[in-house]
Amino acid sequence: MGGGDRWRKGIGPAARVAPATRVDKFEIFFDLVFVVSFFIITRATAANVTVRELLHALLVLAVLWWCWVVHSAVAARLRLGEGFVPILMVVGMVALFTFALALPQTFGDLRQGSAGPMLVTVSYVVIRMVHTALYWFATRGDPPARRKVWVFAPEVLLSTSLLLVAALLPQRVDPEVGPWLRDGLWITVVVIQYSSGLLAGTDGWKITSAEHWTERYDLILIIALGESVISVGVGGNLLGKVVTWPAVPAAIFGILFTAALWWAHFDMIGPAARIALHAAQGHPRVAMARDAYAYLYLPMIAGVILFAIGAEELVRTITDPVGGSTERGHGPAVPLLFSGVMIYLAANMAFQWRTLRTLSWSRVGALAALALALPVGRHLPALGALGLLTAICVALVAVELVVFADARAALRRTVHQEKVSAEESEAAWRARWHDGGSE
Repeated sequence: MGGGDRWRKGIGPAARVAPATRVDKFEIFFDLVFVVSFFIITRATAANVTVRELLHALLVLAVLWWCWVVHSAVAARLRLGEGFVPILMVVGMVALFTFALALPQTFGDLRQGSAGPMLVTVSYVVIRMVHTALYWFATRGDPPARRKVWVFAPEVLLSTSLLLVAALLPQRVDPEVGPWLRDGLWITVVVIQYSSGLLAGTDGWKITSAEHWTERYDLILIIALGESVISVGVGGNLLGKVVTWPAVPAAIFGILFTAALWWAHFDMIGPAARIALHAAQGHPRVAMARDAYAYLYLPMIAGVILFAIGAEELVRTITDPVGGSTERGHGPAVPLLFSGVMIYLAANMAFQWRTLRTLSWSRVGALAALALALPVGRHLPALGALGLLTAICVALVAVELVVFADARAALRRTVHQEKVSAEESEAAWRARWHDGGSE
């Protein structure tokens, strides 16, 4: 008993999330596995861009994102870096990492066997078990919240069973039917997962810290944007080769339009949405957190992955010594680039409407400009198409800086006043604690 007591004392108690809690260091460490996952999805799809491969990429992204949503629901109640929690979370990280590594084999040739799909299924089961166990622990003494475990039990069982069937059954049926059966089973899994989140309602859920929730999702979006830069650099043959003049503007354009997309969300929409979530309480807060963050961040990240695939192919074309900067983009590179950015902006507009009940005419204009520029870009050299998209994205930022200057300044003042007030309150509390501890 003495050894067990010392072990428990050494680990320390698990800690609940408190109001105004920020993201802790372990959560950022955990997100590194999602960097790998996004990178593998992008690389595997870019290797063979077809409509069906894009469908497969979106399916695995949707299942992966659902694991992230469940993970965020746990992190909304428990500090992931305190007590025994990080031990279990490391188990979840291992499972998530093996899930990511096996993704390219999930929809591979059925003659390759079921090892890859089975590894994905087993990893998925482990991830869900870890999150369920932690949520069960976090909701002790809160019967309405604990009942959510039983509400989602059918979703967990059905999704796991269908993934298991998708891993084993297609190889035992007609080779022409097997791939379609597997795709249908994965589509069913995604439908069950996301419909269950809507049907479960808001009773029992709790967003203790709006600050933590918004920061958590903002960080994963930044990770996705950063991964797109990595994919373009690695997949576009910018590494390990002599730098050519066409590669320089291609790299500049890649950074510029990614930065513009970052700006489109994080300059005004993201901070204003954070304040809106803080202002909401009870069921409205939970509904906003679910709709705007858990659901609408998925198409934003899907758009990031799609435009990363398109940009990677265009940069590869530009840096190819055979064709060079005058060669047009191959295959679906230009449509993927433009449509990915359009999906990102459209999802961001939906996010803006859900959180702020406003729409920016500048975003509508940018979407229209991108739609009109898409057929033009298909007839331009690869560097010209990349430059055209960059010009539209940068123009969007420039227009909003001028047109919404007053609103932007007012938002900045509000955020600054909020930070000053929070710092003064925290400093006063720590001063009282220090004075009390010194007596």
